[in-house]
Amino acid sequence: MLAGEGATVIVHGRDRYRATATADAIRADGGRAEVAIGDLATDEGAGAVADQALAGGPVDILVNNAGDYDELSWADASPAVWARTYEVNVLSGVRMIQRLVPAMHERGWGRVIQVGGGLAIQPMAGHPHYNATLAARHNLAVSLARELSGSGVTSNVVAPGAILVDAVRELVTRIAPAHGWAGTWEEIERAAADTWIPGDTGRFGRPEEVTAAVVHLAGPHADYVSGATLRVDGGTIRNVQ
Repeated sequence: MLAGEGATVIVHGRDRYRATATADAIRADGGRAEVAIGDLATDEGAGAVADQALAGGPVDILVNNAGDYDELSWADASPAVWARTYEVNVLSGVRMIQRLVPAMHERGWGRVIQVGGGLAIQPMAGHPHYNATLAARHNLAVSLARELSGSGVTSNVVAPGAILVDAVRELVTRIAPAHGWAGTWEEIERAAADTWIPGDTGRFGRPEEVTAAVVHLAGPHADYVSGATLRVDGGTIRNVQ
């Protein structure tokens, strides 16, 4: 979607085959794409990714979307798991911000977008380490917005709800019998959306709905949006502020 708006998209990944396949799909659709390979959970990997990304010129838009998720409970999530989850979900973004954003500041324009989630402000009992990393991503985005005040560079968050990617569909299909969800996939999805992660739309979100929010924040129509959280969650998280 960003490529469709004219951006050259740098596809990051740890797996060269998967990253290249994504870049090839963008090119096949008429867009421009490059690939940067490395593990953002390490300083060395982040440095390598930044060097590859900058080889073709300056980077104007940074979308921090690298992350890891599991279903561990308080009893099972050891301090080592917490530390590893922070490396992947929080410090990966910090590393890229520190490597790419100073040049945006110098040029007087840029966009930094964290992909967070509703669990940042409304956590569940389970996977506490994951909930906490989302809260950190939201918090650092606001801090960065204050740091970049008046620079022409904005910092915001897109907070998805339950999004229907392949892994979510597989999970819902697997647990459906235990929850009494039956019928067609459409019926199962509605039942799960109403009882498991209730919102206002009666369905899960779609990836393109998240990307549309990212594209909006990355473009000129969002010049006046900074330090904000744009929720794409079907109304799962509610507030009156």
